[in-house]
Amino acid sequence: MKCFSDSCERNQDPILSVLRDVFSDRKHVLEIGSGTGQHAVYFGRHLPYLIWQTSELKENHSSIQAWINEAELSNVRSPILIDAGHPDWPVKNFDTVFSANAVHIMSWPEVERLFQGISRVLDSQGLLCLYGPFNFGGKFSSESNARFDRWLKDRNPMSGVRDFEALDRLAGQQGLIFVKNVSMPSNNHCLIWTRKA
Repeated sequence: MKCFSDSCERNQDPILSVLRDVFSDRKHVLEIGSGTGQHAVYFGRHLPYLIWQTSELKENHSSIQAWINEAELSNVRSPILIDAGHPDWPVKNFDTVFSANAVHIMSWPEVERLFQGISRVLDSQGLLCLYGPFNFGGKFSSESNARFDRWLKDRNPMSGVRDFEALDRLAGQQGLIFVKNVSMPSNNHCLIWTRKA
């Protein structure tokens, strides 16, 4: 069953503009939380030099595979099962990890395990790119993000818009160094880290 996300449709061009720059010398991307599959085929089509490995919980695989089948792209791989909160991931050796709109729907212990998993699969000098809404200095960057945080917590009290500083501490514990923050439309950001050589 092929699912569709309006937010993916809206944000794919702004994200692509960042990925063209920061992924220009990359080869092998692991996308954590591929969702519907829209991002994978869109970025795969526009960045044909990248091998794009999708991943998701099992219940989302059929939509991702439907998008991949329709796109017929040789560089976008069928989804593998990755539960970000589980320690065992069935892959390794990627020079890039990308994840969009994921950490705010996870519990904090799951976010901690996510960074541990990323550390295990990311090669030396690899890049991590997280896209989504983030707080800075413990404050919401907009009223819309504050409303979004309340909506998230109404659905799951363990979720919420994450503080950049807390994420950066997790990254540092796993040997990742912050590179830059790219401001995006709708009060979102692309946060980029690199793995120490």
